[in-house]
Amino acid sequence: MKSKHLITLLFFVSLSFANIVKSNAQTSQKATPIFKDGQAQIVPAFSDETKWIREDLWVETDFDSDEDGKLDRMHVAVTRPFQTETEKLKLPIIYESSPYYAKSSTPFPSNAFWDVNHELGQPGKPRVHPVLDGTINRPKLSNSQIKTWVPRGYIVVHSSSPGTGLSEGTPTVGGDNESLAPKAVIDWLCGRRPGYKSPDSNEKIEAYWSTGKVGMTGTSYNGTIPLAAATTGVKGLEAIIPVAPNTSYYHYYRSNGLIRSPGGYLGEDIDVLYDYIHSGDKSKRAHNNAKIRDTEMKNGMDRINGDYNDFWAGRDYLNDMAPMQAALLMSHGFNDWNVMPEHSYRIYKKAKEMGLDTQIYYHQNGHGGPPPIKMMNRWFTHYLHGIENGVKQDAKAWIVRENDTQNHPTPYADFPNPKASNVTLHLNYGAPEKGELSITKPTIQGIETLIDNYNFSGETLAQTEQTKHRLLYVTPTLKNDIHISGTANVSINLASSKPAANLSVWLVSLPWNTNKDAKITDNIITRGWADPQNHMSIRKSTPLEKGTFYQVTFNLMPDDQIIKKGQQIGLMIFSSDKAFTLHPKPGTALTVNLDLTHLNLPIVGGTEAFKNALK
Repeated sequence: MKSKHLITLLFFVSLSFANIVKSNAQTSQKATPIFKDGQAQIVPAFSDETKWIREDLWVETDFDSDEDGKLDRMHVAVTRPFQTETEKLKLPIIYESSPYYAKSSTPFPSNAFWDVNHELGQPGKPRVHPVLDGTINRPKLSNSQIKTWVPRGYIVVHSSSPGTGLSEGTPTVGGDNESLAPKAVIDWLCGRRPGYKSPDSNEKIEAYWSTGKVGMTGTSYNGTIPLAAATTGVKGLEAIIPVAPNTSYYHYYRSNGLIRSPGGYLGEDIDVLYDYIHSGDKSKRAHNNAKIRDTEMKNGMDRINGDYNDFWAGRDYLNDMAPMQAALLMSHGFNDWNVMPEHSYRIYKKAKEMGLDTQIYYHQNGHGGPPPIKMMNRWFTHYLHGIENGVKQDAKAWIVRENDTQNHPTPYADFPNPKASNVTLHLNYGAPEKGELSITKPTIQGIETLIDNYNFSGETLAQTEQTKHRLLYVTPTLKNDIHISGTANVSINLASSKPAANLSVWLVSLPWNTNKDAKITDNIITRGWADPQNHMSIRKSTPLEKGTFYQVTFNLMPDDQIIKKGQQIGLMIFSSDKAFTLHPKPGTALTVNLDLTHLNLPIVGGTEAFKNALK
């Protein structure tokens, strides 16, 4: 009996010892990123946010933009799993930079915008420069991206752009320092320059936990900065995912020579945005204002003519793309009337021409809207972790169809759809009611005239059966759907009764859906604006001679939309757009020569598809 009890005791002792060994082995096993189906998975060991290490530091740049005699330092915040300290784990970086992290405690006043109620070619009332208090002593720079990416095996880094928050220097709204600042942070993440414990400290901080692989993302201005950094060609920036980025401040505040506000911000201009983000050191603001806002911007922005010039060219990232090496996944909404969809397409097109790895994601909604997390995850998993997940073989374009959610895009070979080709539509007279759009060039149609009146909104003009304030030309009712994909183009032959006039063009789907549950895609297809004075070049305004006809040709915003059967496609030509342009005194007459005016509409299937839609 004693031997039997002894054997039983030894069994339980050995079992307990085995469990202890197993437990110790599990405890000592280092946490590492986990990948499944080509994506980084959430790792429980990285997910306890109470154990995340959060630290602030400053990275020195190579510029002194506030001219105080020392190089500007950027405020940087790091959030990383504790294993990067206890287990010496190295991980790649998701980096977002912004001028918005330091919010003002003072509301931005409405009179800080430009007054748009004045004649074209004349200066508006001087605007009020607000004095704002920046709330800069935030315990955490930002929480964006952190809960998405840290549990998946990334380190998240944030920085305030120059002259904002606790970053030194001055905002320039697209100047070189806003590209070189994130480059400096990436240099630090790759071990090429030191970080410091404070703006004035000589105590260095190293990014010893970084693999030297960096990806950037962000929305709007925060989406512009990844592109700005990429145009420097900085090594270590492997991939960027800009969401609704402003890629040219000229295209944001002007349109084909016309002074045009971004949607929702009537009267905004580049100096207004400068005032909004200038939240840095108060002692430097007077100098910064005098140098940047009151000299460089005042002399360069040109609110009289709206012409493209060297000032605007220096804030157009398309001009700076030659050094770019980072893979690009671009994201935008086709109905973003703030940062309009041309901003993303022009960069995507150029990057593709350069041979860079590219994909584009478009949805049907407004401003913002990142790609589905699966797309972003696959992108960063490949380019930052080096996992071969086939992302390079994925479709080049992902378009969210009209009735789908943003997480369910449809893959296409590219954007524009390779099967799309331009269909030229001609105008048949019909003012003050509706004329017809036709693929058949009609016999002589002559001229029709509209009278400018900014008091009528574009939405009102599109729904009105009869008005002298717009010209409207529509297709017959569609018997089958039509798929538009690409950039529509208009060429309008017109004369003006005054030396300057606004020119606005909307492409609409009729009848107008007035229901409360109408989708954003139900009514406005796309639109565009131009200054007839710039009919020869966006760099040169030439006053219009009364009675002289000019050919004004320009693109509308890119789009990919299916117009449903039962609708009509309408081309609406009018002058001042209440929500976007200056508001001159009503009364300017625009006379359009219908015989020399046409619309090029990119349709999947081309002319045959258009004909079939009318059968």
